[in-house]
Amino acid sequence: MGAEQANRHPLRGFTLIEVLVALAIVAIGMLGVIQAVGFNAQTSSYLREKTIAHWVAMNRLTEVRLLTDPPQEGKSSDTVEMAGLRWHWTMEVQPTLVESMRHVDITVRMADGPENSSLAAISGFYGSAIAPGGRTFVDWSGASSINPSTDGGDVDGGMRPPPGRRSSDTGEGS
Repeated sequence: MGAEQANRHPLRGFTLIEVLVALAIVAIGMLGVIQAVGFNAQTSSYLREKTIAHWVAMNRLTEVRLLTDPPQEGKSSDTVEMAGLRWHWTMEVQPTLVESMRHVDITVRMADGPENSSLAAISGFYGSAIAPGGRTFVDWSGASSINPSTDGGDVDGGMRPPPGRRSSDTGEGS
């Protein structure tokens, strides 16, 4: 009877093949999760590096803009440290049609990165034309401004439009 009883109530459970198939499916699913986490970590690291490289470029452009003398035309480069990493910046200064302005291009890469790589690139301008105190007229030619209070030649109080624009274009002088 013992054998008959065993046939009437077969053991219920998983076979070895069913267990192996289930483990294979779980392993494939876990592999996908691990790859996604790794990709997110890699992307986060890249974005962090790109952000810091942009800060390095912006800092360099700000330093150039704060100079009292225009930067020398041509290429220059240096290495700096920021956020515990070493960065290499390259700056190219070019003349513009306005004599007192320079066009500045800055690229930044990791100091140990490939020579032709770049994590950040910005463009800006350096201008040495500054309006004297109490006036809004900027002398874009780079020459010294005329003081209207001493020579009487500038009766509009320095409210002249930039070169190439008429007072009617700016809504002034009406």
